[in-house]
Amino acid sequence: MKIFSTLSGQKEEFKPHRDVVTMYVCGVNPYADAHIGHAMSYVTFDMVRRYLEFRGYKVKHVENVTDIEDNIINYANRQGISVRELTEKFTIRYFEDMDALNILRPHFTPKATETIPEIIGMTHGLMDKGYAYEAKGSVYFRVTKMPDYGKLSHRTLDMMAAGARIEPGEEKEHPMDFVLWKTSKPGEPSWDSPWGKGRPGWHIECSAMSMKYLGEQIDIHGGGQDVLFPHHENEIAQSECFTGKKPFVKYWMHNGLLQMGAEKMSKSLGNLITIRDALQKYSADGIRLFILSSYYRNPLTYSEEAIEAAERGAERLRQAAHSECGSGEKISFEPPFLLNFTNHMDDDFNTPQAIAVLFELARAINRFRDAGRCVTLGQQLLLELAGVLGLTLKEPEKAVVGDEPVIDQLIVERKKARDAKQFQLADDIRNKLTEMGVVLEDTPQGTVWKRKK
Repeated sequence: MKIFSTLSGQKEEFKPHRDVVTMYVCGVNPYADAHIGHAMSYVTFDMVRRYLEFRGYKVKHVENVTDIEDNIINYANRQGISVRELTEKFTIRYFEDMDALNILRPHFTPKATETIPEIIGMTHGLMDKGYAYEAKGSVYFRVTKMPDYGKLSHRTLDMMAAGARIEPGEEKEHPMDFVLWKTSKPGEPSWDSPWGKGRPGWHIECSAMSMKYLGEQIDIHGGGQDVLFPHHENEIAQSECFTGKKPFVKYWMHNGLLQMGAEKMSKSLGNLITIRDALQKYSADGIRLFILSSYYRNPLTYSEEAIEAAERGAERLRQAAHSECGSGEKISFEPPFLLNFTNHMDDDFNTPQAIAVLFELARAINRFRDAGRCVTLGQQLLLELAGVLGLTLKEPEKAVVGDEPVIDQLIVERKKARDAKQFQLADDIRNKLTEMGVVLEDTPQGTVWKRKK
């Protein structure tokens, strides 16, 4: 089994440090609903975990919640609510979205605000070793002290420093020095520290949480290519300098980004489609198949046509998995299909080719069933291999003729909830209607509905 590591720039044989594979995935910044770009990353690493477990490994999976950072503070201030109220709301909604996409819950989901003692301890340790320094209540990492800084992004310090500048109010020794602890501004959340009241920098949060739950050296660290630099680069620097152990991470995995045209999908650009909106139109299987039909390290362009094609593909797999199995002699499917599937997945999680095996298996099931053979074993194998990719192949619940009064009443209840600003209840009702196969459209004239095709 081989995994492409961003650090080495090549595929490496997978040899975990210990009996349990340790995997850390950079989590969400909960200040708005998660979008399909987030789904691309978390579906990818859910697939990685599922396949490792399928191959017999035990996995310890940690995914953090960054519940204190600049964007969160700015959003909370604009909405006139506390940072905690904002982050708790969208953390709950995020995990609801992950559940809806059939993404396994991580074993640990630590919050940055719950890891302050470890962050302060790590910052203090870096200062004691000369890798960090205090300036006006903030603490910065001294990048010039680390000879191989830039090894993950394959850049030299001179390349990175070109064009970089020190912002007003910063007291950094070098333009690329990064903050470990930020002195607090009036009205911001803050914690006591040896350097005065402040809050953690973004990068050190992940290092502290990873070490707390997984130890000083881990097997896999995952995230999108957009956080490779500076976030993951800085994680390496502060972690390896703090512990004195290399490598901090054995296999760095970075998924490609979801694009809307020429730009990546992001909250800051505002060109996003939330997971909740997507699930109003498409099944979780359809969305997962859309994402996994592309090699995880490549960029993926969002289009309605592509997801609709994936939805149709998911339906073909469902039909093969649940059709009448035939009454003739049972036929075995396992040797060629299982071997081909695992060979592709062993080659750096090549899901496009693995999915092609699922469709070959589905065609074989249909062919032998039409010939009167019993295809139960093939259907069981299809469900098992699809499950490795997180596909349930379950038939979505559909509204049936005669449900119109129930649907109309639910729409009335949803309107009452929205008028009363009970938006969570309104969303729950809409999700119930979606499960029934009902698509809502809010128009100036009111809400209209139709059955999902």
